[in-house]
Amino acid sequence: MFDGKFSTANSTPVKNLKVNKRVLPIILIALAVIILATSLFYEVPAGNIGVVLRFSAVNRVSYPGINIKLPFVERVVLMNVRTQKDEVQATAMSENLQVVTSQIAVNYHLDGNRAKEVYEKIGADYANIIVAPAIQNTFKAVTAQFNAEELITKRDEVRLLAEEELTKQLEPYFIVVENFNIVNFDFSAEYQQAIESKQVAQQQVETSKQKLAQAEIDAQTVIAQAKGQADAQKALNQTGALTPEYLQYLFLTKWNGILPQVMSSGTDTMIDVSRFLNLPAQEP
Repeated sequence: MFDGKFSTANSTPVKNLKVNKRVLPIILIALAVIILATSLFYEVPAGNIGVVLRFSAVNRVSYPGINIKLPFVERVVLMNVRTQKDEVQATAMSENLQVVTSQIAVNYHLDGNRAKEVYEKIGADYANIIVAPAIQNTFKAVTAQFNAEELITKRDEVRLLAEEELTKQLEPYFIVVENFNIVNFDFSAEYQQAIESKQVAQQQVETSKQKLAQAEIDAQTVIAQAKGQADAQKALNQTGALTPEYLQYLFLTKWNGILPQVMSSGTDTMIDVSRFLNLPAQEP
């Protein structure tokens, strides 16, 4: 039965609906602003150059920091201009047709002032498209100029020549080579065995040469001693200085420990050796 009063219980949903209608546009506008801001501003990290594309065509470059682009129309491709390292394994033939395998490490960087041209001509994957094949070609070209032994003994010369060659190959693409390092050289097992055998033979030759040289020195020493002794005897014969005392000296220098105690020099002179040996003299 109607009592003349109107209930307010059903008015709450109406009020909530009115509030939602007011808040919803605000939320949509905020989302639109956020999306627009994220599409308008972008950051280029340090060590990179941004190539700005407009409808997939290169338009300009941007540098590290916060930059602006046209939302939904432009996009940015980052090009790394830091020093990069490319380490590859390369195989080639030496001048004497030996198979050579080497681990090569190359440091290089992209010329930041030419990032736009590099992207237009090559793209962002220039390391795999240009650098890696150039390293292989350089190693093959330089290795063919040396025999296997020279690759080891002239390693630094090989490295410098390879660095110059790689620089020439990458320069047209605005890629700067910083250094070219040859980590190691590997040859076939047969050739390594041949090298070891050769080294052993060379060492034996050197040892033989040293022994021969020592033998020559010893022979020259003997000759010099003999000549000196002959000259001394000749001088003594000429001067007549073969005194009993000198003969005693020669006798003692040749003594082997079992000499007789008394000896004669072929003249009437008798030499009593007991004086030098501290032995009692024998009775004649």
